[in-house]
Amino acid sequence: MKPSLKRRLWHQITGMLVPVWLILGIVSVILYRGSSFGPWLMVHLLLGALSTAILVWSQHFADSLLKNVAPGGRYWLGVRLTVHTVGAALVMIGITGAWWHVVLTGGILVGLNAVVHATILVRQLRGALPARFAPLVRYYIAAAGCLVVGVTLGIWMAHPDSAASSDSYDRLYITHIGLNLLGWVGLTVIGTVALLLPTVLRSRVLSATRAAARPTLPTLLAGLVVLGAGAYADSRIITAAGVLIYLVGFARVLGELAGHVRRSPAVSYAGWSITAALAWFAVCALGFGTVVVTAASWANAAAGLKTLVPYFAVGFGGQIMIGALSFLIPVVLGGGPRASKATAHELDRAGLFRVSVVNGALVLTLLPVPDVVAALLWAVLLTTLAAFIILMVRALRINRKNRTPPGAQLPPLVRDVAESPAPQPTPRASMLIAAAATLALTLAVGVALEPSNTSLGSGAGATGHTTTVDVTMIDTRFSPDTINVPVGDNLVITLTNADGMLHDLVFDNGVESGSVEPQATTSVDVGMIGADLGGWCSLGGHRLLGMLLTVNAIGAESTATADSHANPLHSDAAASDEIDLMAEPGNDFVARDARLAPVASATVHTSTMTVSNTETEVAPGITQMLWTYNHTAPGPTLHGTVGDVFEITFVNAGTIGHSLDFHAGSLAPDKPMQTIDPGEELTYRFTATRSGIWMYHCSTMPMSVHIANGMFGAVIIDPPGLTAVEQEYVLVQSEFYLGQQGEEGDPVKVQTQLPDLLTFNGYANQYVAAPLTATVGEKVRIWVLDAGPNVGSSFHVVGGQFDTVFSEGEYLLRTGGSTGTGGAQTLALAPAQGGFVELTFTEAGTYPFMSHVMSDAEKGARGLIGVTD
Repeated sequence: MKPSLKRRLWHQITGMLVPVWLILGIVSVILYRGSSFGPWLMVHLLLGALSTAILVWSQHFADSLLKNVAPGGRYWLGVRLTVHTVGAALVMIGITGAWWHVVLTGGILVGLNAVVHATILVRQLRGALPARFAPLVRYYIAAAGCLVVGVTLGIWMAHPDSAASSDSYDRLYITHIGLNLLGWVGLTVIGTVALLLPTVLRSRVLSATRAAARPTLPTLLAGLVVLGAGAYADSRIITAAGVLIYLVGFARVLGELAGHVRRSPAVSYAGWSITAALAWFAVCALGFGTVVVTAASWANAAAGLKTLVPYFAVGFGGQIMIGALSFLIPVVLGGGPRASKATAHELDRAGLFRVSVVNGALVLTLLPVPDVVAALLWAVLLTTLAAFIILMVRALRINRKNRTPPGAQLPPLVRDVAESPAPQPTPRASMLIAAAATLALTLAVGVALEPSNTSLGSGAGATGHTTTVDVTMIDTRFSPDTINVPVGDNLVITLTNADGMLHDLVFDNGVESGSVEPQATTSVDVGMIGADLGGWCSLGGHRLLGMLLTVNAIGAESTATADSHANPLHSDAAASDEIDLMAEPGNDFVARDARLAPVASATVHTSTMTVSNTETEVAPGITQMLWTYNHTAPGPTLHGTVGDVFEITFVNAGTIGHSLDFHAGSLAPDKPMQTIDPGEELTYRFTATRSGIWMYHCSTMPMSVHIANGMFGAVIIDPPGLTAVEQEYVLVQSEFYLGQQGEEGDPVKVQTQLPDLLTFNGYANQYVAAPLTATVGEKVRIWVLDAGPNVGSSFHVVGGQFDTVFSEGEYLLRTGGSTGTGGAQTLALAPAQGGFVELTFTEAGTYPFMSHVMSDAEKGARGLIGVTD
C-alpha cells in the first residue's frame, strides 16, 4: 500500500470518530431531553468529539510546525486515540450507572493518555530546529496539563462522598469547567487559530503571531491558576479575577485575528464558522466570570454555569471543530487540484445558510421565548450542525472519485476542468433570506404549539411567555426564596439540590418536583401564574424549618388567595378523617409483644439499628409511612444492667438524613449523634452508668417530626437489687399526627401539639384487642416510657393500686413505703420520662390501663389486663 494512501486512509478512519461522537450527542438530546442528566451527557459527548479532534490535529500541527514527526508515527497516535476513546466512554458509562470505580478507571486512562501526549510534544519541541511558530506547540502541552487536572477533579466529584460538602462540590465543579473548557479546549484552539484562521481567510501572516509571543501563554495560564486558587480559597472574586486575566491574554490574540478578518473577510463556511466560534468563546468566557462574581453563593454560580455550558459546547466547541474540519479535510486528503476543489466545494455547501441558522438560533434561545420554541430552536441548530456529517461522507466519496493518480498526466479536458474555478456558490443574499425564513418558521411553529396558545391550555391573561428561574436548595432553604413572575407567564424552575439530603418542591396548585437527589438538577413546570403561589419542601419536616418558596404574581389583582404559607396549620384531608377507634383490627392483626425479655448475661450488647421507610398500620384500617428502626415503631427495646456496654451499628436505609440519640449513654453528641445521609452508617458505643428506662430517638431537625413519625424506642437499665417478678411488661406511649393514608405523618399538625392518635407500643387500643395477662397474687411490673414528642402521660390501672413506683432513676414508693401500706394511683411522666410501677391483683377480672389524661385515652392510649385465678 502506498504511503499517500496510508495517509488518506488514516485521516478517513480517525475523521469518522468525530461524527460518531456528534451522532451520539444528538441521540442523547433526543433520549434524555426531559431529564436533568440530558444536558450533561450531550455536553460531554460533544466534548468527546472535540477531544478526539484535538488529539489528532494538535499532533498533526505539531509535526508540521516543528518539521519533526512524533515517535511511532500514526500507529502510536492511533493507540493513544483508542485509549482516550475507551477512557472517555468508561467515564460516561460510570457516571450514567453511578459506578465510581468505572469512572476512576476511565479517568485514569484519559489522564495518563494526556500525560503521554504532552510528553511526546515536549520531546518533539526539544528535538526540533528553531522555527518561527514553534512556540505555538507549547499551547498543546499546557492544554494537556489542564486536562489532567480537570479529569482528576471530575473523578473526585463523581465519588459518592463528594456530596458531603455541597459547597466544596460546587467549587470543584467550577474549577473542573474552567480547566476543561478554558484550558484543555481553549488553549488548544487559541494556539491553533492563530495560524489556521489567517490561512482559511487567505490572509498573510507577516511576522510571528501574538499567540507565539512570550507574554500570551503565561497570561492565559496565570488566569487559570488564579481561577483554581480562588475556588480553593473560597473566594468567587478571585475566581472571577482569574477569568478576567485569561480574557486579557485571549484579547491579544483575538485583536490580531480581528485584523485578519477586516483585511480579508471570510468567504467560506470554514471562515464564517471559526469566526463565529471565537465570538461565542469570548462571550461565554466573559459570562463565566460574570456569573461567578455576581452569584450569591457557589451553588448559584454552579447553577448559572450549567446554563452557560451548552453555549460553550455548541456555539464555540461545535462550530470551531466543524469549521476547522471543513477546511482541513480537503487539504489532508489531497488527490490533486480537481479532487481538492470538489471536496472543499461539497463541505462548503450552503455554508452561509448553515452558519446563519446555527448562530441565529443560539441567539434566539437566549431570549425569553416559550419552552416549545426554545426546544424547536435547539433541534433546528443541532440538525444544521449535524448536516456536516452527511456532507463529510459525500465529500469523501467525491474525493475518491476525482482523485488524480500520482505522476499521471491529466487529459486536456480534465486539466481544464481541474484548473477552472469552482462552481458558483448560491448567492449570499439568498442564503441569508433562507436562514431568516427557517428561523421565522421555527418561531411560528413553536408559538403555535405552545400549550398556552391552545384552547386546552389557554386562560384569561395568558401571555405565552415563559419565565425560567434557577432555584437552589441548600442549607434546608430555597435560594432565592421569593420569585417575581409577571401574571400570565408560564413559570419553569430549574431546581438544583446542593444539600447532602433529599429535598422536593411542592406548590399550592398541586405541582410537585418529586424527590431530588443530592447534587441533582430537575426542571419543574409550575404552569401559568395567575395568582401568588406558595411552595415548600414536603420531606422530613423541612417545611417547619422554613424551607418555603413564594411566587409573587406581578400585576395580578389583589384578591384573597388560599396560601398555605399564611396558614401554617393548613392541612389537606388526612387519614384522621377515617379513624374509627371502635373498630376491631383485622383477623391477621398481631399485637406487639409487650413482655420484657430477660436481661442477657453478656455485659457487651451488640446490635444493628437500620432506618427504613415502613408502611405500618397504626389503628384499624389506618396506615402511615413511618420512619422506623428495624421496621417497627417503637424500635426494639434494649435491656441491660448498670456497667453494661452497648455497641450499635446505625445504618440509614431510608430516603432522607436521620440520626440516633441514646439517652442511656453519657457522651459528646458530635459524632455518634450526627445526621447521616441515606446509604451511610456509623458505630454508636456507650456504657450504661445509670439505671432507668431511657428513651432513644432520631435527633435530626425538626426532631418533633422525626419522633412523631416513628423514630423512638426504649433502653431499660435495671436498678441494682431489682427483685424478680412473675410478669414484666414495657409500654411506650407515643403520638401520631396523621397524614394521607399510607403516607408520612403531617408535620404541620405536629406544631399544633394536638395528636390524632395516642398509642401504647405503636398501635391504638391494641391491648384492648389483645389484653396483657396476669394471675391473681402475682407481682406485675410495668415499665412505661412517654416518647412524646409533645404530650405527657399519667399512667393508671383501673381497679389496681401501685405498691412500688420508680420514676426517673428514683423510687417514689417502694413496697408500700415506710408504713408498708402506702400506695399510688398514677405514674406521671413528661415527654421523654419513664419509670415503672408494680402491683398485685387480688381478684380475677379485666383491668383497664390508660393514660389518665382522659381525652388521650379516648384517642387510643388504653388497653386491658386479663387477670385469672
